[in-house]
Amino acid sequence: MADPVLQIEDLGVRFHLKRGRLTAVDQVSLTVNRSETFGLVGESGSGKTVTARAVMRLVPIPPGEIFQGRVLFDGENVLDKSDAEMRELRGRKIAMVFQEPMSALNPVFTVGNQISDALRTNLGMSKREAKERVIELLNLVGIPSPESRYGNYVHEFSGGMRQRVMLAMALSCNPSFLIADEPTTALDVTIQATILELIQSMTERFHMSLIFITHNLGVVAHTCDTIGVMYASHLVELGTKNEIFANPLHPYTQGLLNSIPRLDTQAKFLTPIKGLVCNMLEPPQGCKFNPRCEHAMDICSQEVPPLKEVAPGHFVACHLHP
Repeated sequence: MADPVLQIEDLGVRFHLKRGRLTAVDQVSLTVNRSETFGLVGESGSGKTVTARAVMRLVPIPPGEIFQGRVLFDGENVLDKSDAEMRELRGRKIAMVFQEPMSALNPVFTVGNQISDALRTNLGMSKREAKERVIELLNLVGIPSPESRYGNYVHEFSGGMRQRVMLAMALSCNPSFLIADEPTTALDVTIQATILELIQSMTERFHMSLIFITHNLGVVAHTCDTIGVMYASHLVELGTKNEIFANPLHPYTQGLLNSIPRLDTQAKFLTPIKGLVCNMLEPPQGCKFNPRCEHAMDICSQEVPPLKEVAPGHFVACHLHP
């Protein structure tokens, strides 16, 4: 039986900018079950990170605004919680591994101090207990000589080691839910594989639910149970990993899959998605993908297709599949 831990219902997030109003997330609904790994994929600017930040209540207000929807974590709407309640929720129950450690970690404090500060604040540990726990965490995520690295600063770590530090910080308070926001971006392929294996082993070891945000479909094929595809603020397809890869229904999902190099075909060239992502300050009417879609019909430029279940557990927002 499914055991939902996170339910996002009709979430809407927009930003009030000097150039106009930009809707970054529009009527997004999804569910993550306990101990499930959920992959959120799409091109840059599709709204993946803003969705994750809304779950953590980290959308900057102003200029941002969560203007509609609910985010239920263990049955409670986090959008109704006070700032004090959210500070208690973050770290202890929900943690996030950010895309760029250099901007997420403070360069003027040692790595050990930053992780121990979270432990002392959230769990009430003494300075000595926190230090012992930090050394244990650094060792857990594979940082060599953790006792000596405790006093190092961020710039003294490589890119892969910084991500390990971010993961150690996220795991410090034993959360039950983890959000990983493109944690392998800007890392070389071998380090990417190591970080992915580490995240997967940590979630399995501690029985955590995971939202894995990426634009790499190859990554979600190996790590995720369920996949949601986002385009221009909308969730356009949702289903199990097997359904999405074996039977993609939305033209955008098909385009993403056709853009992946494959060794099991004789094709010499990739098939890219034509055109560019739409301007989100002036998005097209109807389905936002219709200017790039080879199957666009008149209705596609008039009405936004709702996300509908077309097969058990497989949802798609496309007028081709009424």
